Amino acid sequence: MHRSELTIDLGAVRRNARRLVDVLGGSALWAVVKADGYGHGAVDVAGAVLAEGASAFCVATVAEGLELRAQFATVRIVVMGPSAGREIALARAAELELTVSELPAPEHVRVHLKLDTGMGRWGLAELDEAPVEVVGLMTHLATADTDPDFARRQVALFEEGTARYSHLVRHAANSAAALRLPESRFDAARCGIALYGLSPFGSDPADDGLEPALRWESRLAQVKRLSAGESTGYGRRFVAERDTWIGIVPVGYADGFRRDLTGTEVFVGGERRPVIGTVSMDAIAVELDGQLPVDTPVTLLGDGVLAEDHARVAGTINYEIVCGIESRPTRARRTVIDA
Repeated sequence: MHRSELTIDLGAVRRNARRLVDVLGGSALWAVVKADGYGHGAVDVAGAVLAEGASAFCVATVAEGLELRAQFATVRIVVMGPSAGREIALARAAELELTVSELPAPEHVRVHLKLDTGMGRWGLAELDEAPVEVVGLMTHLATADTDPDFARRQVALFEEGTARYSHLVRHAANSAAALRLPESRFDAARCGIALYGLSPFGSDPADDGLEPALRWESRLAQVKRLSAGESTGYGRRFVAERDTWIGIVPVGYADGFRRDLTGTEVFVGGERRPVIGTVSMDAIAVELDGQLPVDTPVTLLGDGVLAEDHARVAGTINYEIVCGIESRPTRARRTVIDA
């Protein structure tokens, strides 16, 4: 029996894509499917959103782009990370489009010039002239989810710096900007986190009409009663103050249930219960309100258990929660549905 099961609902992905297409109006939806579609499966997600109006895929590396090209022969694929050496030749042969942050640009391959308007990472400080291979101009917004005023200043700088190249495809918006900053949408928006039904603002995804697409389930592998004064887990971080029933779930930080998620809540048999003690490599403990049978279902994500909630407990972001889940068949069973 698998330690846990991941279910990817492509129907939810489709509905999120439709939501973004509606929000964007006439701007194109470019689906960001890097990091194996944020842990949801890049090829599966790409096929789903293509049917709902997405017109391009964005990835981080040439290798990711090649994986998609093998399945999607004619769709525009933009590599957003830096490329060099043999990667450029492979991208050229596969007709991938590359992001370039400094000139001269590689020859005989379509490129997108990136302007640094405030992210302070990759990008040109200014654009004097766009080489002939350039098909797009882009920037990366640093604070669309947290500081819209700074994001608007970035958008204004990008608009000013690219105005004479409006015949090229211009793109700046991420999910947060696509949802909340209409002026950022330009010709296309690169949307990732929202496609998966995760909030770019760390709030309830439903606030923006989004539906989580990933469900993560396990079970109670053991149920036991701790007497007052007994503990569970490394370091005795949880010591029972009274007789307490606990359940042991065969999922831990090796599966992606982070060590700093002690104190978060999961569903056990349909009821919210706290994770107690130290998260181990291969197990967590949950406090129960009474004895439950072994194999009682445990929902780690889904049914209202949100990645955003786990992220707040861990002091991180929902991106890291879902990207960190281990989906190899030696640890979990992965199922794709289209409901």
